[in-house]
Amino acid sequence: MNPKILWVLAATALPPFASAQAQDAASLWTLQDENAAVSPQRPRDHFYTNGLRLGWTSSTTMAPERLIDLGRDLWGDCESRIGFDVAQRIDTPMDTGATIAAPRDQPYAGLLIGDFSLLSDTATTRRVLTISLGVAGPWAGGEEIQNGFHRLIHRPDVRGWSNQIPNTPAFELTHERIWRLPVASVAGIEADVLPSLATGVGDVRNYVQAGVTVRIGQGLGSDFGVPRPRPGLNGGDTFQPTRAFAWYVFAGADGQAVGYDLLLQSAPFRSGPHVSPVWDVAELQGGLAVMALGMRLTVAYVAQTPTFAGQRGGLHQFASASLSLRF
Repeated sequence: MNPKILWVLAATALPPFASAQAQDAASLWTLQDENAAVSPQRPRDHFYTNGLRLGWTSSTTMAPERLIDLGRDLWGDCESRIGFDVAQRIDTPMDTGATIAAPRDQPYAGLLIGDFSLLSDTATTRRVLTISLGVAGPWAGGEEIQNGFHRLIHRPDVRGWSNQIPNTPAFELTHERIWRLPVASVAGIEADVLPSLATGVGDVRNYVQAGVTVRIGQGLGSDFGVPRPRPGLNGGDTFQPTRAFAWYVFAGADGQAVGYDLLLQSAPFRSGPHVSPVWDVAELQGGLAVMALGMRLTVAYVAQTPTFAGQRGGLHQFASASLSLRF
């Protein structure tokens, strides 16, 4: 038989999964939560206690032409999407029974923020440019969410929210870049490395971050790692399956140089509860991602070095889980 005919037959028999940089008509919804209550530490509800996020990401065919052109002007030939998400973060001191946090303990702080992102992918890189706007303080609803949930599960109220950081407008501009570098493929099992760089400026957090993730599994070209609320190793919400069932296990580490943190230092030029931030922060994380039937489920466990001077308890630990759906 003619080799060209064999090639055509083989190509038409392959499953219809596209490469990660190809046009993608699906948009995505992502629900994510991070919580310290699952850690073995005592007490559990302290420091970064909970982060809840709901996000939507467009298809590559829905991004406005001007933003597509902006992505290509900045970074060359790429496929672009836009994304919106709303996130709430809750931070509390070690002693949540106290009505006023100790002078060298994490202040009570809530953050409610909305993100608008431009995601630009090539076959081996992802760039995410994000503008974030929101509020920190009582208007963020940290007290209502935390104590409302505690009452639902019959746990005592956290008593010190009347002494949280004051209402403050929150804004941040962040840029992240991830490289996907294949390492090996043996008996259908792949391995790759994801180096990443990120930076953020604004009155939420000023920082520079460098990290790397190592993955082993199948269908690694489907995404750029698991999503995480910023800061942290964040692969983004978008995934585009390269096979019917994709999976991987991963381990990663990042280092952050922090210049300012609103949730620790309160607002610039304004009095309020505050502690002195640690300028060098590191995180270790590991977990699992599974993609099938248009869904991606990710779970991660994170250990974080102290973020402020006088922080007790060693590494702060919490879990992260996300569910993304393609439509």
